[in-house]
Amino acid sequence: MAEVPAAQTALVTGASRGIGRELAIGLARAGLDVALLARDERLLVSTAEEVEAAGRRAVVLTADVTDADAVGRAVATAETGLGSIDLLVNNAGVIDPEVPLWEADPERWWAVVETNVRGPFLLAHAVAPGMLARGGGRVVNLNSGAGTRDAPEASAYYVSKTALFRIGGALHEAGFGSGLRAFELAPGVVRTDMTASMRAHEDRTEWTEPAEVVALAVSVARGELDALSGCYLRAGADTPESLRALAARGLGPDERRLRVVAPPA
Repeated sequence: MAEVPAAQTALVTGASRGIGRELAIGLARAGLDVALLARDERLLVSTAEEVEAAGRRAVVLTADVTDADAVGRAVATAETGLGSIDLLVNNAGVIDPEVPLWEADPERWWAVVETNVRGPFLLAHAVAPGMLARGGGRVVNLNSGAGTRDAPEASAYYVSKTALFRIGGALHEAGFGSGLRAFELAPGVVRTDMTASMRAHEDRTEWTEPAEVVALAVSVARGELDALSGCYLRAGADTPESLRALAARGLGPDERRLRVVAPPA
């Protein structure tokens, strides 16, 4: 496995609030310069101030992740401002109303899939060529356990997170030999505006701490988990230490990947 240098720069989508803001600030405190992408410039500026308070450079990018032209311009601006994008964190995402599929509004349902699938695709599509030209880079998709199972409600969210596994897998399969590393990182259940609005979490008393998500992202950025490229990581269950041990042990072809596995004969 070719060694890829530790990331010096990152682009984080959905960086204006919630997990994205925590990731951007955490990566800055770990020594990375960070490009911040979202639609709300005012909130992005607040995140940028925290990045700069950590002594790192911040580039503010306002764009809708489903707009290919806007994403292309944003990535070009980030690469000019930072010199490179070594780590892409696809964090921006939304959830649909918690209703059965047949009660969903078709347009709203599809809009969720567009944000959660087309967005990460467009970002990776724009960023990966520069990574490959420089000998490699890393992509982290903020995924979810929802991508691994069925549920009676919010079907667009579940569909989109399953699709996200395929995007990360495609990046890994096509780019690993050229230095591209891809990871599906589930943050657990962090207390955010989105999770607080969900009926599924209204009685929840235990939450994943944002610091646990940041710690895994920092380990990825440093290259400590490159042997787990293509794999599913979960904050709140995994730690940097446990994942480093897993990487040292090595994985079978079906471990930490979304597969349909036949039962033993």
